Amino acid sequence: MTHKIAVLGAGSWGTALAIALARNGHNIHLWGHQPTSIEALVEDGENKRYLPGCRFPANLKANHNLLEVVDEARVLIAVPSFAFRATLEMLVSTPNTIKPGICWATKGFDPENADLLSVVARDLLGADALLSVVSGPTFAQEVARGLPAAMTVATTGDNSFWFDAFQGERMRMYRNDDIIGVQVGGASKNVIGFATGISDGLGFGANARAALITRGLAEISRLGVALGANQETFMGLAGLGDLVLTCTDDQSRNRRLGLGLGAGKPINTVKNEIGQQIESMHAASLIERLALSLDIDMPITKEVSAVIRGDISALSAAETLLSRNVSRE
Repeated sequence: MTHKIAVLGAGSWGTALAIALARNGHNIHLWGHQPTSIEALVEDGENKRYLPGCRFPANLKANHNLLEVVDEARVLIAVPSFAFRATLEMLVSTPNTIKPGICWATKGFDPENADLLSVVARDLLGADALLSVVSGPTFAQEVARGLPAAMTVATTGDNSFWFDAFQGERMRMYRNDDIIGVQVGGASKNVIGFATGISDGLGFGANARAALITRGLAEISRLGVALGANQETFMGLAGLGDLVLTCTDDQSRNRRLGLGLGAGKPINTVKNEIGQQIESMHAASLIERLALSLDIDMPITKEVSAVIRGDISALSAAETLLSRNVSRE
């Protein structure tokens, strides 16, 4: 069955998901907040800035008029985490009729108070709102090109819409009812990806990378369980799967940021070279704040946060982690 779906966020990830949904036969309306950028998408028939060569299917239309995009549509939000609240506020203020159930593919925490995005959504949409989140080990370029991938969709209610919408010939979907765990895994892995990038940039090798991934997973799991997640979620696609992808492939912006710092480049130079939002820049301090409030030990996150603030060098952070007291696993 064909549905109208509004994808809010025309960066690399939002565009890739819009292409994937259009490939499955849905009528997709892609929205971005900058009219000139959307006009370029319309004119070019692709997102030349982020996904050059990935042509839009005929049933994918870019439009900067939010009212037209969301009217009678299912909504998928794919904006950076710092813009999530503002995007939802715009959405709830529109007079148009929106189909039940908001979904997002944004990975991060609310910058105002370090809340999970589901908390923000409930604050703005009401306690009974049907919420879904899509996550898992996926890079935008590969999704847009139609390469095989797998994702998890977690929802707060009995709703299979987004599972069915994304399920395709080369997209394998899995259900999960742990919306907290799926969010924590997707938001926290970026910080560990940054750390493994630093390690590799310093030339520390495969052993150090494997140790960071493993201990990083332990950190993420501790945080998630403290927030009410299921432990086993972190052994799945939204946990271990997304973590391994982010930590081992240079398509990850977070890993590339760490690689640059490990190689001795100034952080602003690396950010400019990447030229896109880097979620670990926002997430590290928020997760550190959460960990302190919950009395959770997250040493990797603590060091990454200090590096991003400019308090210590990448090498100092690595040396601090290596010099920690021996403990039981």
